Amino acid sequence: MPYNSALVAPMREEMTRMGIQELTTAAAVDAALGDQRGTMLVFVNSVCGCAAGNARPALRLALEHGVKPRQLATVFAGQDLEATARARQYFSDYQPSSPSMALLRDGEVVHFVHRHQIEGRSPQSIAADLTSAFDRHFGAAV
Repeated sequence: MPYNSALVAPMREEMTRMGIQELTTAAAVDAALGDQRGTMLVFVNSVCGCAAGNARPALRLALEHGVKPRQLATVFAGQDLEATARARQYFSDYQPSSPSMALLRDGEVVHFVHRHQIEGRSPQSIAADLTSAFDRHFGAAV
């Protein structure tokens, strides 16, 4: 059963204020990721404390970096069940994790951040890892 939509509304709004496109259906995920060219970040959002205190603030910090993905998308685990399941099919080599972040280049996952790499770490530390991955994988492609 999905989380109450009123409960997750502020968490969704936080992402859209950052300019991240919400993908709420499997069709929207396929449209965004199906024949994806260029660079993309897909954030699997969550209601957990590590998403609120670590992952979303880290993402906000990382997106201030000069090198970043051209496309930004998010699905909400526990809310948009179909969309989340479909997004996870695009990075099925990685264990499902909420929150998590997948960096893709031309449709291929080049970097993945699991929940265990988020929990207990500061947003600044997570953002530093993300920006390093941006530089490494997207530096010449953005």
